[in-house]
Amino acid sequence: MSLHIRPLHDRIVVKRLEEDQTSSGGIVIPDTAKEKPIKGEVIAVGTGKPLDNGEIRKLAVNTGETVLFGKYSGTEVKIDGVDYLVLREDDVIAVLES
Repeated sequence: MSLHIRPLHDRIVVKRLEEDQTSSGGIVIPDTAKEKPIKGEVIAVGTGKPLDNGEIRKLAVNTGETVLFGKYSGTEVKIDGVDYLVLREDDVIAVLES
């Protein structure tokens, strides 16, 4: 993937992962009833969070990881027709491990 965006400082770029189209009972969920996904893949990470003493703290998330974030977190941007979410590392709730 050739994404031409570099987030600054403690920000990360996430691509939302689509939720299932059907419920566990097999009912198809219409687009109007779907909620925004809160799970996504980290596409790019910034250099780190600047601290008060001038040092830079490296981010805890890495490119390619799957993360959970708040439903209304971040700023949505569209690049080359693809929707991305730019958010701070603080908005990440958890990293999903397989």
